[in-house]
Amino acid sequence: MNSISSPAETAPETPTIATEVQVMFFDTDCAAVVHNIAYLRFVEIARTLLAEQIGMGLVDMARTKLYPVVVRTEIDYRKPAVLGDQLVIHGRMEGVDRLRFWVAFEIRRPADGALIATSRQMLAVIQMPEGKPVRLPADWRTRFAHLPAVRPATR
Repeated sequence: MNSISSPAETAPETPTIATEVQVMFFDTDCAAVVHNIAYLRFVEIARTLLAEQIGMGLVDMARTKLYPVVVRTEIDYRKPAVLGDQLVIHGRMEGVDRLRFWVAFEIRRPADGALIATSRQMLAVIQMPEGKPVRLPADWRTRFAHLPAVRPATR
């Protein structure tokens, strides 16, 4: 649903995504419960779609050879998902600094409203084929100025 608002009412841009997945047989263990690595695949799908919104689409990455790479992943498993579940992965840009950015995800089961898992990832951008880190795009400082520069949790 789209709405029109005046410039004074427009909130700063926070890229978000919601995408659906169905738990398939290959996502589960012998008890038909989703195994932990499958959640990362779900997050990968949502993160790829979120990248499109922040200007890092797959075609552009292949053309420019600039790729976001995962530096850190945090995931908390809240409730089990099982074979056949329909899940929704909600993702959002969470924070930005000069060389890194954070994205966050929630995996939910709409049938009962259950929060299945939460995840945060820190990413950097590298230039290939050199594999060298590069600064985030200059316009991100203004586009995402409302987002905090976040740091990973201490160990």
